Amino acid sequence: MKLLYTLLLFSLIPSSGSAAPKVFPGTYVDAQDPNIPADFAFQGEYLGNGMGAQVIGLDKGSFQAVLYAGGLPGAGWDGKSKSLLSGKLEGKKVTLSPAEGKRKYLADSADNFSATQKFPPEGNKPYSGIISTETLTLGNKLVLNKITRKAPTLGKKAPKGAIILFDGSDKDEWQGGRLDKKTKLLNTDGSDIRTKRKFNDYHMHIEFMLPYRPAARGQGRGNSGFYQIDHFEVQILDSFGLEGAHNECGGIYSIKESDVNACLPPLSWQAYDVDFTNARTKGGKKIKNAKITVRLNGIVIHDNFEIPRKTGGSRKDPEGTPGPIKLQGHGNPLQFRNIWIVEK
Repeated sequence: MKLLYTLLLFSLIPSSGSAAPKVFPGTYVDAQDPNIPADFAFQGEYLGNGMGAQVIGLDKGSFQAVLYAGGLPGAGWDGKSKSLLSGKLEGKKVTLSPAEGKRKYLADSADNFSATQKFPPEGNKPYSGIISTETLTLGNKLVLNKITRKAPTLGKKAPKGAIILFDGSDKDEWQGGRLDKKTKLLNTDGSDIRTKRKFNDYHMHIEFMLPYRPAARGQGRGNSGFYQIDHFEVQILDSFGLEGAHNECGGIYSIKESDVNACLPPLSWQAYDVDFTNARTKGGKKIKNAKITVRLNGIVIHDNFEIPRKTGGSRKDPEGTPGPIKLQGHGNPLQFRNIWIVEK
């Protein structure tokens, strides 16, 4: 049993050729990894009987289940009512009980962890149940089946006139990063990568996979960023089951939270579809803010939002100037595929 929780990942250091493996402790980048903990099979989304659930893996057989009245976020949830349950792996099932005691948002200890900033959350009810054989049963009657939601634009082909930034054949459009010749994926290997070209106004599609890091919390859980023209960060992070804050997946870092948390479970392919219009200047002064519409996994999380300022970690050039697309590494192994852009 101890072996199940030995957390190791071997990933190549960025280079033009082969290199010694780099270790990211407690991190997995492949759902088929034979060393992945047994916990992984239970985390994910469940749906049935007018209720949705997102089960978050918290390491070493611990979980938190977030129940949503009406369905899942972006797909039926009423936007208000949540219930929190604690889970513990016992043999081949997870026993669920009401989350109780003194809890804090994203606490390190599973016993103190809360997936909501307010604890208990609005609408919380004291459910109990079990997860077994891809079903989550509450009490004796309410059964939710495990489902796999997919972004409707996954695998979408680039339209005529698009610039192909990455299709698995090479990484010629990028500075840095690593093309894995076996998986045909673009890897950050923990370091920032940027397009060689600069852009201004565009529609962009990008697909990404977050690693599974069950022992990590908050910004340690697969942290990355999708920087528009290297000025405005749209966060990439494993924020599955959380609030969707500005510093969580989909948030415009330090500026705006997502309208809904559309983040899927780690090791799922996810998609951003972005419409971006750069800021405008006149006489060296900004006269119009940049605007952005963001769809995460097909769900609108920012609708024609005016971005009032640059976000942290961006290039020093003033707003309104063209810039590259940056994919932040931040010490985490992120994987990307099917990246293209259509300039306006």
